[in-house]
Amino acid sequence: MTVPESPPDSAAAPGAGDEQLTSLGTQAARRLATTAKSAPQMQAITSRWLLKTLPWVDVKGGTYRVNRRLQLRVGRGRVQFDHNGADDIKVVPQTLTELPALRGYTDTAALAELASRFRVREVRAGQLLCDEGQPVTEAFLVVHGRFTRYTSGEYGEEQVTGIVTDGAGLGDEAIGEEDPRWRSSVRAETAGVVLALNWDTLERFAARTPSFSAQLAAFAERQSRPVNRKGEAEVPLQAGHVGEPVLPGGFVDYDLAPREYELSLTQTVLRVHTRIADLYNSPMNQTEQQLRLTVEEIRERQEWELVNNREFGLLHNVDHGQRISTSSGPPTPDDLDELLSMRRKTRVFLAHPKVIAAFFRQCNRRGLMPGTTDIEGHQVPAWRGVPFLPCGKIPIGPHHTSSVIALRTGEADQGVVGLYQTGIPEEFQPGLNVRFMGIDSTAIVNYLVTAYYSLAILVPDAAGILENVQVGRTAE
Repeated sequence: MTVPESPPDSAAAPGAGDEQLTSLGTQAARRLATTAKSAPQMQAITSRWLLKTLPWVDVKGGTYRVNRRLQLRVGRGRVQFDHNGADDIKVVPQTLTELPALRGYTDTAALAELASRFRVREVRAGQLLCDEGQPVTEAFLVVHGRFTRYTSGEYGEEQVTGIVTDGAGLGDEAIGEEDPRWRSSVRAETAGVVLALNWDTLERFAARTPSFSAQLAAFAERQSRPVNRKGEAEVPLQAGHVGEPVLPGGFVDYDLAPREYELSLTQTVLRVHTRIADLYNSPMNQTEQQLRLTVEEIRERQEWELVNNREFGLLHNVDHGQRISTSSGPPTPDDLDELLSMRRKTRVFLAHPKVIAAFFRQCNRRGLMPGTTDIEGHQVPAWRGVPFLPCGKIPIGPHHTSSVIALRTGEADQGVVGLYQTGIPEEFQPGLNVRFMGIDSTAIVNYLVTAYYSLAILVPDAAGILENVQVGRTAE
């Protein structure tokens, strides 16, 4: 049947020129239909593997104290620098206390004067900074660059013993020795910049600065005391004896200033208008959906804090003796093996997804097939049986480098534990509560949503980091 044309002045269907319908259209029909709706979706929700894999300790007092044995051999940290131009680079004086010999030194004037004695030196790729067995005539601070430590093997071959990068010190370990000599050679793998301090200048400065001289003497005395292989005060023992010799006696000394972790928090005020809560609650409760997404956002921020917070986050609190740099840039199986060898019972690797992809590329080049393991019913990639889990909270730096974190977890294994408190007022989830704050004069209902948490590393080797991991593809 042919539909006659409508007169020009008749009411036309929407869309001039469209063919007129002979039945009710879908647009009009939907006015009478009930649509199927999804719950509000949120793109920022991640797997949050760190929160899932950490064992959580209930901290009833709000503070968690980590008691340890007395540590006599302190580790080294990273010094920092002020850059005012290519030739005007200075070490921040207060950060010199990150060097083991100056740990705990409080004379700020002496530190400032010592910092001014360092001189800028540019280093070219391949240049030898120091030679094994030669007298120590200078101490160095690495401003930037990549340096390789190596020694001569039993048959004259070169054996790489470590990588030195930004913020590290070289030569200061010889302080207190009668005849200081380099224990390994150091070669620049890339062009870089170091700050150099003449050894004679250091000795003259110590001779005329009583507080500095006393600091070095105390450090030398501490270094001379017997320690175990982890640098803790030794307990005298005797083994393999016969007869009735007099047995040595002693005790296990404790650290008199143990670290305490106070629970941190993430908070927000959720606001819902009473009109929305009263009239628009079907088929979904508006307040419940608002609260669900708010809690998801808080948990995402909680994991970010556990990784990046300067007070307790992993990236800033892993001992510098447990940090290594990649051997060549990309994350290789050799790098992961070295990271594994630094602790017992490594439970998990955490890395940015791009780092995991970069590691798989290195495996592909070597013809290796990483295994898998089962976690909560999920098949996840693994290396040497240790799950390799994605964590997008680990940042990728401006030079396209990131880090891999290795963790041993649990109090029983002296590992890493998460801290929270349960049983708090109006608890909504463990360690998270939602408290009604009333209705204001604009008819807004206010809810205070708070998550309490922290993280503790029980002993230094419970966590380690592979640093300076390149995530970009290299040209074939």
